[in-house]
Amino acid sequence: MQNLNRSIAMTFRVTEKERDLIRCRQKQSGIRNMRAYLLKMAVDGRVIYVELDSVREMNRLLSNATNNINQISKRVNETGNIYAADIDEIVARLDDIWSQQKEILRRLNAILEIAK
Repeated sequence: MQNLNRSIAMTFRVTEKERDLIRCRQKQSGIRNMRAYLLKMAVDGRVIYVELDSVREMNRLLSNATNNINQISKRVNETGNIYAADIDEIVARLDDIWSQQKEILRRLNAILEIAK
């Protein structure tokens, strides 16, 4: 339906090398439709694709840490004791989370620098 409002066709020619470069950049952008990619580039001048694997990894680490903390707190409530190994486990999980968080921020800053 959206194409019904677009009554003007625009075409242009490219070399084989330019076509390959455009396809490569389209693939990197995550936009599967060539027309949508070219329109986005023509109107906005840039496409920023954010890879979410690091965010998914962060969620996994948070889930693991939360599960460990819950298991440790259950054991503490049952026995009244907390062990140094339990504290070390929590600290190690938190270090992993902070490391992942720093990586996410580094990547986001790189994207912002490119976008300037």
